[in-house]
Amino acid sequence: MGSLIQPLTPELTYRMAAGEVIDSLAAVVRELIDNALDAGATRITIGLWPQQRRVQVSDNGSGLSWEDLLQVALPHTTSKIKAFDNLNELRTLGFRGEALHSLAQLSQLEICSRTGSRTDDGSTGWRVTYDTQGTVAQAEEIAIAPGSTVTVTHLFETWPTRQQSVVKPKQVLRSIQSIIGDYALCHPNVTWQVRHNDRDWFNVAPGKNPKDILLQLLRNISPDDLKVATANLNLEEALQISQPAQIELLIGLPERYHRRRSDWLKVAINGRRVYINTESSADPWVLGPLEQSILSAFRQTLPRHRYPLCWVHLTVPAQFVDWNRTASKSHVYLHHLEFWSSQLTQTIDQTLQLSSRNTETEGSPKVRQLLKSAEGQGKYYVANPLNLSSPLPTLEDDPVEERLQGRLKAIAQLHQTYILAEHPTGLWLVEQHIAHERILYEQLSQDWQLIELQSPIMLNNLTERQVHNLEHLGLSIESFGQNLWVIRTAPYCLAQRPDCSEALSELSHCSTLQPALVATACRAAIRNGSPLDLSQMQTLLDQWQQTQHPRTCPHGRPIYLSLEEQALSRFFRRHWVIGKSHGI
Repeated sequence: MGSLIQPLTPELTYRMAAGEVIDSLAAVVRELIDNALDAGATRITIGLWPQQRRVQVSDNGSGLSWEDLLQVALPHTTSKIKAFDNLNELRTLGFRGEALHSLAQLSQLEICSRTGSRTDDGSTGWRVTYDTQGTVAQAEEIAIAPGSTVTVTHLFETWPTRQQSVVKPKQVLRSIQSIIGDYALCHPNVTWQVRHNDRDWFNVAPGKNPKDILLQLLRNISPDDLKVATANLNLEEALQISQPAQIELLIGLPERYHRRRSDWLKVAINGRRVYINTESSADPWVLGPLEQSILSAFRQTLPRHRYPLCWVHLTVPAQFVDWNRTASKSHVYLHHLEFWSSQLTQTIDQTLQLSSRNTETEGSPKVRQLLKSAEGQGKYYVANPLNLSSPLPTLEDDPVEERLQGRLKAIAQLHQTYILAEHPTGLWLVEQHIAHERILYEQLSQDWQLIELQSPIMLNNLTERQVHNLEHLGLSIESFGQNLWVIRTAPYCLAQRPDCSEALSELSHCSTLQPALVATACRAAIRNGSPLDLSQMQTLLDQWQQTQHPRTCPHGRPIYLSLEEQALSRFFRRHWVIGKSHGI
């Protein structure tokens, strides 16, 4: 009986490899964008015809010479790597040499290209079509501007089962739009023009930074909702390497903008959106370690069940990234992951601290709504809506001492709940309970101090999990009979409270220290309805001003409301002259 194992033919081998590289219309766009950016393009035009399974990508990059055009679609041909060691130092988006050959096998491939500058008339433009082996089938000289235009038609013509994945316009277009948006954020200097079925679909104009790009990609978001920060890292001390590294951060300010899903929690490395150290087949909603670090950094500044907007672009030494995991190059291994995670968390913390110290501008939607409601009770109405927005200061223009030190003065207590305070720019209302909660939370975060109880506390009917949680938090707990436990230590701010037993029972449901800190701070904070004198209110304001995140409580609720002098002046019409106000 002969062997059942037979070698695959080269044609079948190449076809299987091509199907891994190009699995959708979006993959075509992705690979052609890689080539355009590697060629130094600053303008990329994309044409899409999903029903015809056709894509065209034009760029103003360096172009291809005739010699390059002869080889560019052959299997495993590339100008970007020459030896195995080059895989450890990749500085280009493309490197495998598979994309164009795969397109030649799965579609009809045509490339029009010319090298040289726009003022150089010595170079010749060529139109070349390729057969399924990637060799030149037809070529002719043409007049063309420097750059390249790659046209892919009849995609998956010989692979009928793949055709259905191409002709579903909504899913296809949504995927392509996301890919282009990610590339635009990574390369904000590039102009993007996208057409769908010969009609303009969307354009992305170049900008100075990702913030300029994001404002074009998302609706219902304003510049004041966003904060940009850049951190240059010194790797010599931590990783013994003298190469530059950088973290570029774009975040939505937590009290202004957050989302229902984690769809805008993204990480890019060296010019490409990636998933780091996760399984290549993982659910896209399953967050990787860097995304989890981002969530942890935002956890105590967002409302419950909300996610931040956070775009992170890491520029790291090439040898720290292993791109050779999947054909799509979207899943990578990042070496020294703990270091990058720590640096990212620190950068986010610093950015939130600096931005949170800014006084809330009267452009806040809540303030505008409050002023609009107040105006509705009066005799006069504003004919045109007030434009009260003002840009947030940059990190360099935002010293802490000038923003908060000694700037609030307690005036009165309102309904034994709010502290009315005078501010150089207007009037503030501070909710006393959650302001104190923020103070205690940050104190506990720095010093989770447990003390001996004068009289041990008995708890009953604890589950095994609750007992484990209390032990994990460091509390001294011992069994004291059937379904009965004695606790001999407690957090210092709870130890003298009459409801300490209820507080410890609440802590038993906290599996980690973070929710325990929040629960302890909330229970120990001043209750609304508690009267305070001016001295107590002033002390509370002074302590609150020194916290790292004074905008929100640990649960994510806003702590204060500011009414700016400019808004009050407009409301009371102090800009009117006497004669005009009397109709003269």
